[in-house]
Amino acid sequence: MGICFSTKSTRATRIYSKRIANQSSASINRSSVNRWNRVRSSSVKKEQFDDALLHEQAIAAALLFQQHQQNGDVLPDFDRSTSLRHPSGGANSKSQQVVSRSSSTRRRSLTDPMLHAHLIQEVKHDELETSHIVLVHGGGFGAWCWYKTIALLEECKFKVTAIDSSGSGIDLFDANAIESLSQHVKPLTDFLEKLADGEKVILAGHDFGGACISYAMELFPSKVAKAIFIAASMLKTGQSTLDMFSHKENTNDLMRQAQKFLYANGNDQPPTAIDLDKSLLKDLLFNQSPPKDVALASVSMRPIPFAPVLEKLSLSDSNYGSVRRFYIETPEDNAIPITLQQRLINENPPEKVFRLKGADHCPFFSKPQALHKLLVEIAKIK
Repeated sequence: MGICFSTKSTRATRIYSKRIANQSSASINRSSVNRWNRVRSSSVKKEQFDDALLHEQAIAAALLFQQHQQNGDVLPDFDRSTSLRHPSGGANSKSQQVVSRSSSTRRRSLTDPMLHAHLIQEVKHDELETSHIVLVHGGGFGAWCWYKTIALLEECKFKVTAIDSSGSGIDLFDANAIESLSQHVKPLTDFLEKLADGEKVILAGHDFGGACISYAMELFPSKVAKAIFIAASMLKTGQSTLDMFSHKENTNDLMRQAQKFLYANGNDQPPTAIDLDKSLLKDLLFNQSPPKDVALASVSMRPIPFAPVLEKLSLSDSNYGSVRRFYIETPEDNAIPITLQQRLINENPPEKVFRLKGADHCPFFSKPQALHKLLVEIAKIK
């Protein structure tokens, strides 16, 4: 999740944080999943669902996602949309003129009808540098947020790995105890380190996941074929995520209202994590997303470790700079405004920029088919 900070620290809401044990999927009553399945098959219109039912569906969806990760089951199908290329225009800076751009459009709908078999996108995997895509979530999220993207990519025969960073998702580590970016990103770097010699992956990072994949690119450039930044912190060397949000382009009052600092080490010590006001999540992160996904996020998001946000990256041209980078813009983003995304692009130009029209900060929820289309398109670029 994108983070910005008020210059008046005395206004920050101080909250003592308690560690909450993660609930094992094995301990959940099987009847919740059965009830959710019956609801999915009914013909009741979506607008008739009450809030309690939406939350029950969200919890069941999270459980099914965990079971999918553990068992390798295939998730439900989702419909697709197409990507429309267009030349860039009206760019005022040299960087914008150099960067190649395209955009993706689809019919405006907050629902996800089931995919028809003839819409499945054909991919010639033997022509790709790699068919393995590694998804890295943003601050407060977890691997669970990619459940639609995983299903769509696996239908196209991609190998997909969704990482839970330390202190995130179903990882048992307390977010308040994370002391560095290296500690937070350790599940990703451990994964890359174990890859066989010559094996490469495509890294896709959302939000703060952009800083995470940048850190990994610096350590393992030979194992990363491409890097995709999705509404993400695409930083330069010497920058931190906090620095990024200090730009004048970031006039995000909604973020300042939503953030709550946590002080697990005591009120007189620096903050250890940041939580978000659940009542503001929809307007901040999910203003174009389906209600069921908003409900899923509201019961699944965790505090954001604070120390990694402060850490300045050390990136070299020989390592980080050797990896091909691509950026996906989200123009309806209320967390990382499009003006701030474009500043990141201008200061650190990637090979190509794509735009997901109508996407909020979380296109894996609001535009899953269009996002999928772009991930496949980038994977095909030679």
